[in-house]
Amino acid sequence: MRTQVVIVGAGPAGLLLGALLAREGVDNVILEQRSAEYVLGRIRAGVLEQGAVAKLDQAGVGARLHREGLVHHGIEISHRGTRHRIDFQSLVGGSVVVYGQTEVTRDLMDARAKSGATTVYEAEDVSLHGFDGERPAVRYRHGGVAHEIACDFIAGCDGYHGVSRQSVPRAALTVHERVDPFGWLGVLVDRPPLSPELVYVSHERGFALCSMRSLTRSRYYIQCPADERVEDWSDERFWTELRRRLDEPANAALSTGPSIEKSIAPLRSFVAEPLRFGRLFLAGDAAHIVPPTGAKGLNLAASDVHYLAGALVDWYRRRDDDGLDDYSRRCLRRIWLAERFSWWMTSLLHRFPDTDSFGARMQEADLELLYSSRASQQSLAENYVGLPY
Repeated sequence: MRTQVVIVGAGPAGLLLGALLAREGVDNVILEQRSAEYVLGRIRAGVLEQGAVAKLDQAGVGARLHREGLVHHGIEISHRGTRHRIDFQSLVGGSVVVYGQTEVTRDLMDARAKSGATTVYEAEDVSLHGFDGERPAVRYRHGGVAHEIACDFIAGCDGYHGVSRQSVPRAALTVHERVDPFGWLGVLVDRPPLSPELVYVSHERGFALCSMRSLTRSRYYIQCPADERVEDWSDERFWTELRRRLDEPANAALSTGPSIEKSIAPLRSFVAEPLRFGRLFLAGDAAHIVPPTGAKGLNLAASDVHYLAGALVDWYRRRDDDGLDDYSRRCLRRIWLAERFSWWMTSLLHRFPDTDSFGARMQEADLELLYSSRASQQSLAENYVGLPY
């Protein structure tokens, strides 16, 4: 079998890349290790920057997002029992859209199925070959049968644990990583959100976040030690701890109920450099991980795909190598800015076990500056709604 581009991974990054390429007449095949049901079952955040929304519109899958997504013009930050609103609209004239990553994936999957483009789910033993030359190929097994796809390029969109980055010789790759000593314990519940916008909480007991998936489904998080077990957290224990961290009006508005999903997500910062290895390109979580505090994970994947799709289309139309040659640099510039913002938000709002009194007072001063300085608020708003591509 032959195609122009093999995309490894059918998460949002791989599916979005496949959609954008197909609309420009670039043939592609997507390989996914898991089943379609498993991919859709992954619970992820869904705060979309304006740039990500534009990419989904360009891919032809934005209709339901615009019908059902919740447009937010700001966030609230709670500290010492008082909430302070960061008004994106007045500060930078921007907004974000709350629309679950699961729904983004569903829209992209449905559109791909209707288009007739090839996606192979439950592709086993995927291996990448020849990407350091001009004749790359991808081999895999499906249903017990061995297959090989010859191609021009390979896009590694298969996440942090995927085969794409692991196929790169170690000497060719520089890895930057930081693992935080805590995680986020998250609960999904079919109850209305306590506030029309996301509420970020800085509290002496630890960070909390009041988020949402829709007007009737809420997502709540609390900071917990990295070695906590989700089995040790009953719903009652979770709600009790969350209430301890909320201000009085938030507690009055909080509607609790039985959780429909509960999990602990570790917080990690990770960047691989470079992102191009001959005819193999890394994108999305295969290339970088950010703490969820800044809501940048899915949005960085969308910007990677923006650069990669444009570069590949230019190559097929005009045999123009400039976009491919510059792909890594352009992506990494935006990646490191997002890493910085996510690190800053995490440092601002969380309690670190090794923080001394000086560090605690610096955190207080940083929050005070944010509340009192329009310039500081403007910087947060500019980064949160998304820096330009």
